[in-house]
Amino acid sequence: MNRKLCYIAATGLVLTMSSCGKKLGQFKADYFTVNPNPLEVVGENVPARVSAKIPAKFFVKNAEVTVTPTLVFAGQEVKSQPYSFQGEKVRGNNPIISYEYGSTQTIPVDFKYQPAMDKSELFLDFTVSQGSKTYVLPRVKVANGVVATAAFANAAGVTPAIAPDAFQRVINEKYAADIMFLINQANIRAGQLNTDAMKELQKEIIEANGDTSLVLKEINISSYASPDGGFELNNKLAAHREQNTKDYVTKQLKKDKITEFGELTAQFTAQDWEGFQELVSKSNLQDKDLILSVLSMYRDPEQREREIRNMSNIFEQLADNILPQLRYSRITASIDVIGKSDSEILALLANDPSKLNVEEILYAATLTDDNAKRLSTYQQATRLFPNDYRTWNDLGMAQYVAGDYNAAKASFTKAAALTKNGEPQMNLGLIEMLNGNYAKANQYFGSAAGVNELGDAMGVYYLKQGDAAAAVRSFGDTKSNNAALAQILTKDYSKAKSTLAAIDQPDATTYYLMAVLGARTNNESMLNTNLRQAIRLDNSLAKRAANDLEFANYNLSKALN
Repeated sequence: MNRKLCYIAATGLVLTMSSCGKKLGQFKADYFTVNPNPLEVVGENVPARVSAKIPAKFFVKNAEVTVTPTLVFAGQEVKSQPYSFQGEKVRGNNPIISYEYGSTQTIPVDFKYQPAMDKSELFLDFTVSQGSKTYVLPRVKVANGVVATAAFANAAGVTPAIAPDAFQRVINEKYAADIMFLINQANIRAGQLNTDAMKELQKEIIEANGDTSLVLKEINISSYASPDGGFELNNKLAAHREQNTKDYVTKQLKKDKITEFGELTAQFTAQDWEGFQELVSKSNLQDKDLILSVLSMYRDPEQREREIRNMSNIFEQLADNILPQLRYSRITASIDVIGKSDSEILALLANDPSKLNVEEILYAATLTDDNAKRLSTYQQATRLFPNDYRTWNDLGMAQYVAGDYNAAKASFTKAAALTKNGEPQMNLGLIEMLNGNYAKANQYFGSAAGVNELGDAMGVYYLKQGDAAAAVRSFGDTKSNNAALAQILTKDYSKAKSTLAAIDQPDATTYYLMAVLGARTNNESMLNTNLRQAIRLDNSLAKRAANDLEFANYNLSKALN
């Protein structure tokens, strides 16, 4: 080998030895970018991605580096999952960094959120293994702070599903009796006026006339002729039956001295084909399918009758069993039952709740906005009606609103044992979500399909899972802090402002979120006005605001002092 070749070989050997034998230099902050920066809460975590751009001629070939993202805050540190990469000469399965060209790597970051993280610093720690040596390089700061607006998502802000009462102030009841007629006759036979049904009808009408809690709204007469015979004959016959029945009813009302009965109405049907079809379909006639087929084939009433009469054997059965039932007048009394007034219900609730039925006592709880009073009422309801799931479910709702979640869970569990209805299932899901058991919460929510309040519960669930877009869809038009938060996180600031402005009972969180909107839309007056009100309602928010990166670009002295 000549001198020139020896020199080249020696030079290459030196370069190789220098790229393998020297220690790895310090990483610089400008090698790294973080997205997002500052970090942001998503659901209940703080995720991010660190992009590392390693320059050429930096990473030695026999080095393996473990990078540990570390969040430093309030005198403590938490570490994310470590990530490793290696040089070209290292035997391993980590991503390789070229000495000659460098490389770009992505380092995933994820921390479980804690409120103190709002004021924090993200560092990267480096541990190097090189041959038989292991050493630590200086940590590098790559980001500052955490935007924690998403952490306002709160299952406690969801009103549990109420199992509604069926209370009606006015209940309409109808009582009816039939007067039967002989074929081709319209006179009322004495025996038809003494049937049990007629006696009961007259009794109800008289009682309604003498009871202030009952109102006789209407008496109606409907008269019919059977569809055998010609239309002209049946038309006159049905009309006579109507008139005779009306005359009887009018005379009986005068006899019983009943003058307040709303309205007396009457009408007649010449050929009751609908009634005929219904009776045939419910009968045991052997040929009823044939009869029904004829009815469906012919629209003309006279042709229908001819075709059925042509079936002589069938017509005899109809004449004996079906047609006599269609020759009648039906008298129907419509009576409104007037329930207790609100004042009467509340008076009984205070003095003798045992005189209230379950619908009335559940309704009584809705007559107040005072949750303590609702709680007391539902406790009475569970004592009086312990087997009605609604009493336990609604008691749990009041306990939940009061913040007594253990008691609420016990009540919801009792309710769920009494019914398969969805309200207790949804409410148990809220309890699980408060406890951070999201998989279990989702199972309960799956059993609560159709419950009106489920959309709000699912909205918070999606917020906790970090899916703000799905949360917006679930909330729909709900006016709540949680719904507005979802809109803020999806950057629909106009909709969020409208939602917050429409909340019936705004609280400190409502005003704080409005202040966040002010900051995000560069409206300093809106920020200060609402932040002052939020702190007035909850003084602890002053400390949060001072560390909140939402307000980093603003002087908060006007709001905090």
